[in-house]
Amino acid sequence: MAPRRLLLVGEGNFSFAAALSETLDASARVTATCLQRPADLARDPVAGENLQRLRERGTEVRFGVDCTRLADAFELHQREFDRIYFNFPHCGRKAGVAKNRELLAKFFQSCKDVLAEEGEVHVALCRGQGGTPADKPMREWHNSWQVVAMAALGGFILSDVHPFSCEVVPGYKCTGYRSQDKSFHVEGALNHIFTRSLPFEGSQPRIFRIKLGDQWFSFAEPDALVGKLNRGFLEAPSCHPIRTINEKLIAELGKAFPLQRLKCSFPFLPEGSTSVLTSWNCDSLSAAFWISLCEDNSNSESLTGGTTQDMEDFLVLFSEFSLLKDPGRDSKEEAHEEIYGQTKVCLRPSLLVHVQAVIQGPDFLPGSLHVLSGPVFRKCHILPFTMPAFHETLFILGFNKNLKDGYLQSLLGHLKGALDSLLIQTLLEGSKLSSSVEFVFQPNGKDYIINVKSHNFGSDCAKDLIIGSVTTSVTSIIHKDQCFMFVSMNLDLLAMLVWGISDWRMLWTFDHRFLKNFVPGKIEPFKSYSLYPPCYVHDISFWLDEKKEFDELEFHTVARAVSQDTVISIQFLSRFQHPKTQQVSLCYRLTYQTCDKALTPQQVASMQSRFRKEIQQRLHVTPR
Repeated sequence: MAPRRLLLVGEGNFSFAAALSETLDASARVTATCLQRPADLARDPVAGENLQRLRERGTEVRFGVDCTRLADAFELHQREFDRIYFNFPHCGRKAGVAKNRELLAKFFQSCKDVLAEEGEVHVALCRGQGGTPADKPMREWHNSWQVVAMAALGGFILSDVHPFSCEVVPGYKCTGYRSQDKSFHVEGALNHIFTRSLPFEGSQPRIFRIKLGDQWFSFAEPDALVGKLNRGFLEAPSCHPIRTINEKLIAELGKAFPLQRLKCSFPFLPEGSTSVLTSWNCDSLSAAFWISLCEDNSNSESLTGGTTQDMEDFLVLFSEFSLLKDPGRDSKEEAHEEIYGQTKVCLRPSLLVHVQAVIQGPDFLPGSLHVLSGPVFRKCHILPFTMPAFHETLFILGFNKNLKDGYLQSLLGHLKGALDSLLIQTLLEGSKLSSSVEFVFQPNGKDYIINVKSHNFGSDCAKDLIIGSVTTSVTSIIHKDQCFMFVSMNLDLLAMLVWGISDWRMLWTFDHRFLKNFVPGKIEPFKSYSLYPPCYVHDISFWLDEKKEFDELEFHTVARAVSQDTVISIQFLSRFQHPKTQQVSLCYRLTYQTCDKALTPQQVASMQSRFRKEIQQRLHVTPR
């Protein structure tokens, strides 16, 4: 739909307004403004001619409008512009980059008061001024106008950028270079298009209610997983790419094997053998998210303000503390919880915890491919392709031990074919992206990892991503003559590869623009609506507690929680030991960046300050 209300600010001789107004249909309404008074333009014949053309077309013209205070110029009923243009902003004279950054910052903060909810802000800048990779050549960040960072101060993100062409608006003559009747150098100039970001608010952990047996419990979601529980991406009628890729993968394998789709509703980890759970053992408990379930006898339908949150699919409950315990708790903590009616449980780190329940179930059919899909959660270091929450699909196949080699080769062959079929779809749509699948045999002599070498993330160098694993086992109490294979697939990574989504956090966004990229029945490369978000770097150093071992995984988890997943990198810089006290100090560098929201330096500084306090409290370190 064409924009109906357009606002032009900072017009010099009104040539852009005159040219643009002649390209629009009669339904569009243009308001052209400038900072000068009418008397200031009286001696400019070009301006006079353009103003006459505008008046003849009925275009509204306003003088003395300060683009940094737009709310003062328009009453409430006059606002809600669909598009705001600011071509080649400049403070005038020989103003440096700092002054022009300030102008942009105030302009963007002013735009949020008069722009429609889904409106756009267009800012044209000369070559190199913006400071984004779209500039050729790109200026050093400190020597640019940092347009994306300035827009963030007003709550805007860069959604598109393209060359600025005067030919599109014949008759446009940009003047005002250094407050003179001289044109700006428009060769290589870029038009930057900004849209509103979702508000970056400090999200609080939601409270959920869960029914286990006949008893209701409530719990708060872990602060490192805020916004990631109970999203329903895999459920109908979701059109999320996670569900799309899962259905396509299952359909491809269903051409070769009979399918048995299982509902992911196993809240308890059965007692018994766990030898088949290669990624689930006592050592991995330190990476699990533990939560406290509190008895909840309230009559309220939900403690979250919505419908009752049924969380059975997310929990693995250990019925006996003697079986498995939270390694971070001692006996006094457990006794305290029992007194106050609390039970410690953990969110499942893998669907493999359900394997024994499936193969020992009465409906298990050897020769059929049993499919289980659901979200899983585990603590992890902050790296580009590691994620604390993702969606997993588990394929379980049972067969006679004597037929192991044949079934193994058949499953691997059809799995490779299914993955190749998915990964080549963007290539068929005209994309230059490419990926290759390989199964890497593991040292234990029986398992494989599924590795994809991909160019799908805009880099000349291929990235190796492990998107799953294939495990074989002969352990079963009931089916003693059977051998089993388990294929675990990370659907989030697979979706990223298929659509070329470079940041896993984008899969969890609440911004409705994300899902608009995905057309049912068609796979096209993902186009981000938030381009070149700025990075902010902060260093932190602290003294270690001599009595406690430093937990780097928890350090990353706290950073993830405090920053709401805006920390994209944690780099170890140095270790220092005091020559007299022998006390040890560590130094790390944190890089903050969002993928879908406007993030300001002030917000980052606040997060960094809170991070210092949190690690002091949780990790018993002393920030320097």
